[in-house]
Amino acid sequence: MSLTMGGNPITLDGSELQVGDTAPDFTVVGKGMTDAKTLDDLTENGTKNVLLIVVPSLDTGVCSTESGKFNARLAELPADTAAYVVSRDLPFAQARWCGAQGDVKLGMLSDARDHDFGKAFGVQIHGVGLLARSIFLIGKDKKIKYKQIVPEVGQEPDYDAVFAAASNG
Repeated sequence: MSLTMGGNPITLDGSELQVGDTAPDFTVVGKGMTDAKTLDDLTENGTKNVLLIVVPSLDTGVCSTESGKFNARLAELPADTAAYVVSRDLPFAQARWCGAQGDVKLGMLSDARDHDFGKAFGVQIHGVGLLARSIFLIGKDKKIKYKQIVPEVGQEPDYDAVFAAASNG
C-alpha cells in the first residue's frame, strides 16, 4: 500500500494487519494518564464490538473534523459497538478538544505513553512519532472485521464505508 503525508511517501512501523486477523492486545491510557485500557477492557470481555478511529492529532483541522463527524453519527452504530478515538495526543489535549466540542460521546484513548497501539497495529508513521489515519472495527471475538488506512494522511476516511461495515457486523 502506498501512503503519503502532505504528498510525501511514508512508511509504517509494525506488521500490517488484515481483516480476519485476531487484533493484537495493546495498552493505551485514558484520562489523566492513569486509566490504562487494554483490548479486553474495550470489548468489555467479549460483549462489545469496538470501532477504533485512529488520528494523528486532534489539534489538526482534519483530525478534529473527522472526530466531530464520527461523534455526530454515533447513533448509526449498533448498540453493541463502542467507539474510541486513538491518537498520540496526551489525555489533557484530548480533554481540551472534547471541551471545545461540547457533547462528545466518543471515548478518547492516548498512545502517547507507551506507543504500544501504533506498533501493534502497524500504523506508527516511521520517524514521525504519529499514527496514520486509519479505522479498525474489532468484533466481540477480537477479530478485525473492517480496516481502512487512508492513503493520504491529510484526507478524511470513507465514513459511509465504516458505518456500513459496522452495521453488517
